[in-house]
Amino acid sequence: MKVKRQSAPATGPPHPEKDGIAAYLNPAEMHSLGRLALFSRSVVEGNLAGTHRSPLKGPSSEFADHKAYGIGDDPRHIDWRVVARTDKYFVKRFEDETNLRVYLALDRSASMAFGSGEETKYVYASRLAAALGYVTVKARDSVGLFLCSDKVDVMAEAGNSLLHLNNLLKHVLRHGPASTTHVAQALHQLASTVRRRGLIVVISDLLEDEGEIRSALAHLRKQNHDVIVLHVLDPAEIDLSFSRPCEFRDLESGDRIPANPRSLAPAYRDVFGKFLSRCREQCAGLNIDYRLTRTDQPLDRFVRAYLDERQRLAK
Repeated sequence: MKVKRQSAPATGPPHPEKDGIAAYLNPAEMHSLGRLALFSRSVVEGNLAGTHRSPLKGPSSEFADHKAYGIGDDPRHIDWRVVARTDKYFVKRFEDETNLRVYLALDRSASMAFGSGEETKYVYASRLAAALGYVTVKARDSVGLFLCSDKVDVMAEAGNSLLHLNNLLKHVLRHGPASTTHVAQALHQLASTVRRRGLIVVISDLLEDEGEIRSALAHLRKQNHDVIVLHVLDPAEIDLSFSRPCEFRDLESGDRIPANPRSLAPAYRDVFGKFLSRCREQCAGLNIDYRLTRTDQPLDRFVRAYLDERQRLAK
């Protein structure tokens, strides 16, 4: 199903005079998110010490780095050579204690330019990507970026520093919504590119052929990635809450349809509700974590609630 919608003027990030993460999150939001972590529900592969499970086990695991000895650490891993040099206790960490690689797949198709409120879907989705990226690097995990339209427009490898995240978000600032859509094709490209198991976060309105989207998500799962789908929609798209007759313009084809939203609303809500149910069911069938994300939700509250829930489920 391809849903037509009313056009709206695109808005920029909340702080256009800044760049990187500061363009999307204010200091209060960063403070609110700074102590959170994004957990994977499945086995991952990484290259730094961290808190996520890895497929690398046993004596074949390679040395990664040292950490100060603390409560709960295995005394057998104490590096006595370091103790002799520094008179401080450090333990060795290996690749089987690995970091999480998070890849943000951000939809920049033309439909993401719609917004009935202060922010378009694309701006909200970009802020959501910034928030998840910030949580990721603060936890010493790695974050990468795939900007998607009808292809992967920007592909950036994963890194675990704030400088790296700032560079990723500069790409987002430079690329607004495109004119064409084939996000499913871009997700197939992502699945073929990212070989090491990780966490893929798809941030999209999913307004594309449902069968193609399901096929692309199944491809990601076949590659053993943990997948999250954050379904970003404007409340007016969900409820068709316009009160006056108006003209709807498809942001991708340019087609225009005059209509009276009040008379259409009951049938529209029924059709759109079934679309949302199919999205949830398809993701559930693929063991993908799906969340409907409305652009009128306070972003930091949504992220905190979701990550708290995910942490509980990961234990």
